[in-house]
Amino acid sequence: MDDTTKLLAEYSCDLTYEDLDADTVHQVKRTLIDTVGCAMGGFLAEPAKIARKLAYSVAGNPPARVVGTQDFSSLDMASFANGCMIRYLDCNDSYFSPGGGHPSDMIAAVLAVGDAYSRSGRELLTSITLAYEIFARLSDQVVTGDLGWDQGMFSIVGATCAAGSLMGLDRESMGNAISLALAPNLPLGVTRTGELSMWKGCATASATRAGVFAAQLAAEGMSGPAEPFQGRRGLWEQSGVTQEVTLERFGRDGQQFLINDTTFKFYPSQIHTQAPIGLAVALRPGINLENVESITIETYRSGVSSPETEPEKWDPQTRETADHSIPFLVAMALQDGSVTPSSFAPHRIADPSLRALMTRMTMSEGAGFTEKYPQQYNCRIEVVESGGRTAEAATSYPKGHKNNPLGDHEVVEKFTSLSSVVLSEQQCSAALDILWRFEEEPDLTRLLETLVV
Repeated sequence: MDDTTKLLAEYSCDLTYEDLDADTVHQVKRTLIDTVGCAMGGFLAEPAKIARKLAYSVAGNPPARVVGTQDFSSLDMASFANGCMIRYLDCNDSYFSPGGGHPSDMIAAVLAVGDAYSRSGRELLTSITLAYEIFARLSDQVVTGDLGWDQGMFSIVGATCAAGSLMGLDRESMGNAISLALAPNLPLGVTRTGELSMWKGCATASATRAGVFAAQLAAEGMSGPAEPFQGRRGLWEQSGVTQEVTLERFGRDGQQFLINDTTFKFYPSQIHTQAPIGLAVALRPGINLENVESITIETYRSGVSSPETEPEKWDPQTRETADHSIPFLVAMALQDGSVTPSSFAPHRIADPSLRALMTRMTMSEGAGFTEKYPQQYNCRIEVVESGGRTAEAATSYPKGHKNNPLGDHEVVEKFTSLSSVVLSEQQCSAALDILWRFEEEPDLTRLLETLVV
């Protein structure tokens, strides 16, 4: 193995529940609640229906339950179906440093493999921590988006290690699993450019599926390239990474686990839209939309770049594009006073009144905002009405940021709000009782039974 693969394999095989501090265990349970809520909220989405239809056509040995159903599939296809549900609303958590993405996508693999292998709540919490740690440590140093690749590049590694851990792989097999995940699966950044398709919400589900399949191959004795990261034509060379990537400082032994640094989204939309939406909601009571002459939005470069270079963000035609469009979402928030999953109904996406409001908007980089990102998610909005009356709002830490986190009661409210589309009040309450004491669960059976739609 190359040094990176060896380090990842050793860490994946050695991490135990006893290594997790109490704060981390609590945060992992919060994360699991948030993720399951997003999955149930996305259960009825068209991409989720497509994924489940394909999953039901495949049998597995051992079989894995598809979340929300009483049906089983193979490990990898159950992971894919779970992942499509989790990701659809674009409301699951984020990690940016400035690299990153949505690490909770990897929980799809934990739910499928953990169910098939009857792993305990403690083992599942440990594997989630492991997946996040690997995803975050790699993302801290390599910004996949700047290199033209998609975030699935690292979620596939974290998912592989979590799946391999739950399957009981030894270090040699774990190293092969990591290699077998990387060598065939380098995802293109085109997934998140221009007019976005359904695949935007499925790409990391596909990465998770591939990670599970790689772990299965390694478990059966399949070997992979010995140096998938550092070798000639390996990941670093092929993806354009020129700096040395080091991973010595994993969580454990006094180092904080990086799952504690994630952002829980307050709105079902891209991470860069959270601050603009929140500010627009705050400004709405004090302005008269009929009198608005101009709306100036200032934020950091990553937030400005997409609307600046992609005209589709000023005239979104799909749900996937709309939830990545700051102009659209600010207009929605100013009109409705919020952004919810129902905000993306086809008739609302096509609403001409939103386009009219968007024509009065301009976007630019705020002074010093880019330099402070990702430690701060700065945004400022100024609304000018006829007659010169102005209203202004600004933030550095939108709701859900680690410096402005959702409280436990808000995590519960979010879970209930998203899940109630398909679950009864009794089911939501029962699921929350299980999840808050998840370390006591012998396996996933009670939770998955509770979540059946």
